[in-house]
Amino acid sequence: MEKKETRVRFAPSPTGLLHVGNARTALYNWLVARHTGGKFILRIEDTDVERSREEHETQLIEDLRWLGLSWDEGPEVGGPHGPYRQSERLEIYRSHTEQLLREGKAYRCFCTPEELEAERQKAIAEHRPQVYSGKCRALSPQDSEARAAAGAPFAVRLRIPEKPLRFHDIVRGEVAFPHETVSDPILVRSSGVPVYNYVVTIDDALMQITHVIRGDDHISNTPKQVAIYEAFGWPVPEFAHLSTILGSDRERLSKRHGATSIASFREMGILPEALVNYLALLGWGPEGGTRETFTAEELVHEFRLERVTASPAVFDFDKLHWLNRHYLKLADPARLLHLAWPYFEKSGWLPAQDHAEQQIGAWFAKLVALFLPSVDCLEQLPDKARFLFHLDVEAARTDPENTAILQTESAQRVLAAFAQRLRENAAPLTPEVFKSWMNSIKAETGAKGKDLFHPVRIALTGAHSGPEFDKLIPLMEEGSQCALPTHVASVRERVERFLSQ
Repeated sequence: MEKKETRVRFAPSPTGLLHVGNARTALYNWLVARHTGGKFILRIEDTDVERSREEHETQLIEDLRWLGLSWDEGPEVGGPHGPYRQSERLEIYRSHTEQLLREGKAYRCFCTPEELEAERQKAIAEHRPQVYSGKCRALSPQDSEARAAAGAPFAVRLRIPEKPLRFHDIVRGEVAFPHETVSDPILVRSSGVPVYNYVVTIDDALMQITHVIRGDDHISNTPKQVAIYEAFGWPVPEFAHLSTILGSDRERLSKRHGATSIASFREMGILPEALVNYLALLGWGPEGGTRETFTAEELVHEFRLERVTASPAVFDFDKLHWLNRHYLKLADPARLLHLAWPYFEKSGWLPAQDHAEQQIGAWFAKLVALFLPSVDCLEQLPDKARFLFHLDVEAARTDPENTAILQTESAQRVLAAFAQRLRENAAPLTPEVFKSWMNSIKAETGAKGKDLFHPVRIALTGAHSGPEFDKLIPLMEEGSQCALPTHVASVRERVERFLSQ
């Protein structure tokens, strides 16, 4: 028997930014499709007209492409099962509703909101499940048709058979719901708008989805969807409900924990390969070993839904930063320069990237190489390099740790000796000359180690710790020669200014 092609889908609503939880769902679907040689479908669920926004859909598509999650069918790609926006499929839903009504598998419900609320309150008072009583189930087709023809508002409900609703969950095993807990769910509201559980089932069936992989907040929806599949005589797909992603306090991940949208991580300067690697590990692990770094190609090879855990995953920002540092080290330098430049341009320290002189580009490459090992993400680079463009001498002098160093007689002798050499030598300072000067100052003052280098570092950078001098000195000297929006002071300018205040 020929093996059926695996078809999976990611079906977001364009009502806000793409959250890491939904991005993980998209990633797992994509990995399953790529691992099996199947199809990954993108479907936009935009029937919530009041909240759906075109700009959210645009951002969603941009985020997925940034993550590298290309789709085989969907918006901008097309495919044989379109349209791929629910707002364009309303006629499909209408015709299927008529079919269910004709076959007696659904019925019109004329209960008013007040009647339904009264039922709910009675159930609460009697400590019963708050489910629909089935009051309109007994209406004859003739009565139902007559009331509808007379203009009475009605919803359409599915007639749930009196048997357990079962489905197989790859993550959680066999799951069953008693039919009484499901009641007769509404398929189409009295406004004529079809509900989520109805349209998503029709779409999944007609798009031949074989595996529905989504968050565990949809588990309670699944029995209703299984009943809809069965009402139409459609095969029920396999399900895989992914665990919730929690914050460090083990509460559901939200904005109060920090960045949660893909757009936010992108703006921070997290590389997409780092985020994809990290999202894959939120609830999944490879077979054997404790390996944690994977390229997208390696994830495709390794990924199995059977290895996804049902336990909630905790989002660890430190681990994401660790992975990002790993990928920053591996990234192509030219790509990093292109990605890092806008952060400095936004600060007003670099000109527009397209119009920058070659000299500035070469200098900036040295800057990025120097500071990159000390950042978690690219947005931190300007702060690390801030002293190059603006050194607050007063703040440097009044910092308690710096003050303790600068007030010593040794520090004052070292700075005076260093300034004297700068005044006596007009040539540009090189690392070799700097090293020679510091050796002679050591012999002249008797200062060594921290006592020798910390005062000079404070005068140049405002802090007693930082990058190596042999890389820092050229950066200052060459930067002072570049035509930058904000002047980078040379070593000589920095020391003179520091000593004059």
